[in-house]
Amino acid sequence: MAKKDKKTSTKKVKTLPSTWAWLGRTRLVAGGLFLLSVLLYANTFSHDFAQDDAIVITENMFTTEGVSGIPGLFQYDTFYGFFKVEGKAKLVAGGRYRPLTPAMFAVEYGLLGANPAIMHVFNALWYGLTVVMLYLLLLTMFKSRKSWDSQISLLGVYWIPLLAAFIFAVHPLHTEAVANIKGRDEIITLLGSLTSLWLLFKGGNIRSALAGICFFIALLAKENAITFLGVAPLAFFVFTQTNIGDIAKRISPLVAAAILFLIIRGAILGWDVGAPSQELMNNPFLKLEQGRWVDFSAGEKAATITYTLGKYAQLLVAPVQLTHDYYPRQIDIMRFSDWRVLLSLLLYLGLLIYGLWGLVRKKIGSFAVLYYLGTLSLVSNIVFPVGTNMSERFLFMPSVGFALLLAWGVFTYLKNHRLATGIILGFGVILMVLTVLRNPAWKNNYTLFTTDIHASPNSAKLRNAMAGELSVQWASLPPEQQPARQSMLQEALGHIEEAIRIHPTYKQAYFIKGNLLNYLKQYDASIQAYQQARQIDPGYDQAFDNLMITYRDAGRFYGEQKGDVRTAIQYLDQAYQAMPEDYETIRLLGVANGIAGNTPRTIELFTKNTQLQPNNARAWYDLGSAYMNNQQPEAANQALQRARQIDPDIEAKVRAGN
Repeated sequence: MAKKDKKTSTKKVKTLPSTWAWLGRTRLVAGGLFLLSVLLYANTFSHDFAQDDAIVITENMFTTEGVSGIPGLFQYDTFYGFFKVEGKAKLVAGGRYRPLTPAMFAVEYGLLGANPAIMHVFNALWYGLTVVMLYLLLLTMFKSRKSWDSQISLLGVYWIPLLAAFIFAVHPLHTEAVANIKGRDEIITLLGSLTSLWLLFKGGNIRSALAGICFFIALLAKENAITFLGVAPLAFFVFTQTNIGDIAKRISPLVAAAILFLIIRGAILGWDVGAPSQELMNNPFLKLEQGRWVDFSAGEKAATITYTLGKYAQLLVAPVQLTHDYYPRQIDIMRFSDWRVLLSLLLYLGLLIYGLWGLVRKKIGSFAVLYYLGTLSLVSNIVFPVGTNMSERFLFMPSVGFALLLAWGVFTYLKNHRLATGIILGFGVILMVLTVLRNPAWKNNYTLFTTDIHASPNSAKLRNAMAGELSVQWASLPPEQQPARQSMLQEALGHIEEAIRIHPTYKQAYFIKGNLLNYLKQYDASIQAYQQARQIDPGYDQAFDNLMITYRDAGRFYGEQKGDVRTAIQYLDQAYQAMPEDYETIRLLGVANGIAGNTPRTIELFTKNTQLQPNNARAWYDLGSAYMNNQQPEAANQALQRARQIDPDIEAKVRAGN
């Protein structure tokens, strides 16, 4: 019997038309897909860290500890290692528990340091494996379908999985997941989910157990893997003749893995999803009315979500003008009177009706549509708020459904298989070009922000980020070049004013505005900006620190460059009250009081500096000079002698201005 099965199998492979015989060499095909997927992202291997890489890698206190930091990654919310404060971890409703990929980064960081090139290579490799697994899963599913559905040709069994995997591999919407290191969570989640379903289709107790493990790994990478609890039974229903009871048994390892994950997640983050944030950058469904933020009406929220669903569909078909940022108000408040909302509503109603109608008839197109709708649902803001209107990376998992629908539809309804193949390949080549051209935008924050600001001009978050990055670039210039490049600061101010116009209570925007005005030596306006940031958030410590530094800088500016000692003392007194242990503030205040003739106050301040820094020769020299000006030669000589003991060259250094 085994010999007869072998002959039958060989005969089936040989029935492939000679032109397509190579499709039967599935290992070769899988290798080609892997190579294509990796090479598409080869131009990211020299890229730096960008965007949210700081949260999970470079500024995460657990990741930067290497392997020893891994326990911390599994014990707290994903944001905790970045903010390092309990209260700030749950920025978005429900929190985020995605410890797996940060743990991978911790291992890489521990072994190789902060090496973005290696991490980019790993991302591309994992992506290649995901494409291969998609191909193998679809191939297995179509072979299973072929065993009982005579309407599927053998060519379709091999060709449709390849075409679908090809479209998925080359789609430029995936650049955010692959070209951005942090996007690995999307890759590992889909890889683990696809692998678990493939193992279930292969069957057997060992494979079933491995499927549960793979699915648990996928959940640890990102919670949206849980949508495969719906995908898996749907796949068995459409591609096999397994009854409902047996399907439930087949997917039980996935259910067990999901329950275990939810128990762990609940124990760490709690079971309360919590109320949506009242900060616009973490809750896009807020609007400003009479000076306070209020929720969208039910109709506005539904219309806005419906519009973003239509935008997702458009990006799948025509992925042009891509951007990493769809924060408010890049997606504006929408209403059902807008034709774009109505068109999107009609599209998705049609998809849902077709999906349900075809499900009864076990249509493959129905599976593709329902897969797309199901995996998109969790990140659509319909189930619960995700913190932003939309994001291209949210399409990483759902795009499998689009790729399958396109490949199956073109191959099935165009009877000319050469024409169908040509259409798919032509579309794929366009997508490949768009992917390669999009990758350079992700080189670093500067290239990403300056590229995407043209696509997302109405995003307060991107305007704010653009201003911040321009200020960082200016501050990193050599001091002698900074005056000639102040146009960078003026450009940044334009961005920050636009961010504040869009989001009038954006505390980070006021903070960056304060920094920019400080660089421009517009100290009064800088102080006002920091005060506005503090008014929005009285606990904004970073704004308070910079406010005090600006008081000090203003005092130096008015004293040294304007010769306005009275104003200088006023600013420096403000700084001193908040920073009574700051050496430079005390020194400047002492100098200003000396110029104003208040020598006793100068002696008091310089004495404090010698106490703060007893081994600082300049502190003792300043005190000696103050005593000398106050006609106290004995005290002056003692202080100056102490300065010379610490640094014999102190007088020469002071005369040289050091």
